Amino acid sequence: MLHHAGAASRDQRAAVRQLPLLAGARYGVTRRNVGDAAGIGATGATATAERRAALADALRDAREYTLRLYAHLEPAQRDVPRLAIVNPPLWELGHVGWFQEFWCRRWRRDDPVATGAPSCLADADALFDSRHVAHEARWTLPLPDWAGVHAYLAATLADTLARLPALPGAVLDLVEMAVLHEGMHGEAMLMTLHTLSLPAPPGFAPPAEDACPEAGDVVVDGGDVRLGPRADDGARFLFDNEREPHTVALRPFAIARRPVTCGEFAAFVDDGGYREPRWWSEAGRDWLAAAGRAHPADWRAAQETAGWEVRAFERWTPLAAAAPLLHVNAHEAEAWCRWAGRRLPAEAEWEHAARCGAIPFRGVAWEWTATPFLPYPGFVPGAYAEYSAPWFGDHRSMRGGSWATRRRLPHPRFRNFYRPQRHDPFVGFRSCALAD
Repeated sequence: MLHHAGAASRDQRAAVRQLPLLAGARYGVTRRNVGDAAGIGATGATATAERRAALADALRDAREYTLRLYAHLEPAQRDVPRLAIVNPPLWELGHVGWFQEFWCRRWRRDDPVATGAPSCLADADALFDSRHVAHEARWTLPLPDWAGVHAYLAATLADTLARLPALPGAVLDLVEMAVLHEGMHGEAMLMTLHTLSLPAPPGFAPPAEDACPEAGDVVVDGGDVRLGPRADDGARFLFDNEREPHTVALRPFAIARRPVTCGEFAAFVDDGGYREPRWWSEAGRDWLAAAGRAHPADWRAAQETAGWEVRAFERWTPLAAAAPLLHVNAHEAEAWCRWAGRRLPAEAEWEHAARCGAIPFRGVAWEWTATPFLPYPGFVPGAYAEYSAPWFGDHRSMRGGSWATRRRLPHPRFRNFYRPQRHDPFVGFRSCALAD
């Protein structure tokens, strides 16, 4: 049976974007080298000790990273406004600890709500289970204080590490999933800081240049293309929305070697692109009328010279023409493509190009595609049924990874998804040539 998310889970999706809360792990099939430490996804009897050691390193690394993201904030800065696209810092940190404890120690197939294994924190489920805690309530819950939440994070990590040597092999998949989940919340926390114009943690900033700076297209052969898992992927963690292999027919296509740059998008803005209805889809025109935009949300006219300034977190700097574009929504991406005589790639084209090595599968920005987020043929929801199924249809597929994405996650077949009007992710796009 397909279980759809309730209101609390839908609010969580809006607030934390794409987070793999549990994404249909096929037990015994996990991602090789999914962590910064080699061997986290290793399988087989001889690899068990190596995998446990790699998971322990990854758990420690993920927690150290998480603790850095809000450590620089002053107490007043932690008191964030109630917005649908952010979570209160105190709540989000507690949720990360709750998630690890729930799936690594408490959850069992015969006890999926963990009634037989209570949390080490009283009322933790009522406070931090995002499936059932309404988003607006997260600002008013009787949460532990800052020190109490950090003590909970320390306790859950210590408990997971202590139990790791004796955990059954299938539960190691859940540990791996918890590591990925924590990293994705890390990206969500950076998105929150940017959204609220708060300072980034020391040492965190989007790079000025992309890994593939040359302009021009690369032609990719078409044919019958297999999407989803392949034998040559090795052992790799599988999310439910990418799990079913299938074949699609693609025509040859030409895709840009690099994502659209700030300078290329500025030419569209300067040409009056936001004032010209013909470049915008019907949905895009509706969004534009409601938003009242004349340029990307994080741009403004330069204060002392001609041109534009771009905001990253709390800082405004002159637009760097060669820098990859960030923080535009799918409607803006499509409008630029129409203006430029181009188009967004289909999701299948993007994956095929990345598989072939024609484009990198991880860059400075996530990349919008032209494809709605839909189930693959034969889709079956994972143990956490709300992970993908409720979002099919009204979300748009995004591919790749951003500068803020932990390196454990990106893969050519990984599917991210947001509503097309969202610009708060670290997202841009690349384009394809129109067919002759």
